[in-house]
Amino acid sequence: MTIDLKKLAAQQQPGSDGLRKRVIEALRAVFDPEIPVNIYDLGLIYDLDIDEPAGRVHVRMTLTTPACPVAQTFPCTVECAVREVPGIREVAVELVWDPPWSRDSMSEAAKLELGLL
Repeated sequence: MTIDLKKLAAQQQPGSDGLRKRVIEALRAVFDPEIPVNIYDLGLIYDLDIDEPAGRVHVRMTLTTPACPVAQTFPCTVECAVREVPGIREVAVELVWDPPWSRDSMSEAAKLELGLL
């Protein structure tokens, strides 16, 4: 009998670090509508508060500008992406404007992708 270790690991309950990684992966699948970079590497996610036992996630995020054309709908897009992560039962997305987003918030990978390095 052969044991598939990858399959076994996927079936086990992940720790909060594993859940956090999966939430970040979900956020990296959401792209800014005007800049071809995911919202996590773009630096739009300011804070992730994850309560693994309760399956709750609170996301504090911003947008590149308050005049963003999707400002009304984008938090819902983020909420839906996080809600798809196995083990998540409740998601709250808080849109904040302080501190304002700047290019300094971007990851090195995002800056490289956009030719800013």
